[in-house]
Amino acid sequence: MAPADVRVATAVAAVRHLAGRIGPRPGTSAAYLRAAAWVQQRLGEAGWRVERQRFATPAGVSWGVPVPAGPSVNLVATRGEVRPGRPWLLVGAHLDTVPQAPGAEDNASGVGVLLAVAEALADRRARLPVVLVAFGSEEPRGPGDDDHHYGSRAYVADLGAAQRRSLRGMVSLDRVGVGAALPVGSAVGSAGDPDPLRAEVLAAARRAGVATLPETGQRSSDHWSFVRAGLPGVRLGSTPYAGYHSAGDLPEVVEPAQLGRAARTVVAWLR
Repeated sequence: MAPADVRVATAVAAVRHLAGRIGPRPGTSAAYLRAAAWVQQRLGEAGWRVERQRFATPAGVSWGVPVPAGPSVNLVATRGEVRPGRPWLLVGAHLDTVPQAPGAEDNASGVGVLLAVAEALADRRARLPVVLVAFGSEEPRGPGDDDHHYGSRAYVADLGAAQRRSLRGMVSLDRVGVGAALPVGSAVGSAGDPDPLRAEVLAAARRAGVATLPETGQRSSDHWSFVRAGLPGVRLGSTPYAGYHSAGDLPEVVEPAQLGRAARTVVAWLR
């Protein structure tokens, strides 16, 4: 497996389908469930076994729009090689959007890269077993940490003690389709604080020939659910763009070259 094995066209097709055909997909909506079914099928076609993890999401206000309570799902994809207590890696991306946004960059871009990585790993072994997760209900429904990241918090809460001890790193793909360099964000608060996982991912990006933008204090994605629980997590992506959380977050916003940078970095990290 090499970074060149990544098919950017897979990520581009996902962006066009999720944002161009399905459109806005809050985590408890019928549109979200259609998106989840589509992603589950794509993962299955790439040879992954997918389980649905159901969890409750409360009502709230998501970016100014009231949203109802209801069930949502995470899609948890494995290939039969993850064993409790053995070292493993996780790559995740949230599938939901705020109510007013088609969500091309936020976050069909991350889900598209997740699918491209799934495809690249289909016939190859990574350095450690890998779990891929499409998270539901990441978008905020209130102002605080406990009003955000519902799917990843449910996933972390369900991990057993042996799984927690053996997780070597979680990478969250969130807004990875805009820009000429790839943000690599740590939840650690200052540049002087070490983050071994961020250093690993930055090294992988260098091997893949990808320019990066190291960030600190980055807590606005699903990696934060892991870091809050004492587990290693970093975020890829977060370049500002005009269509953020708006009706303008359309497929045309997303740049295939940036999707390729993100996918090559993840593949290099998993090698």
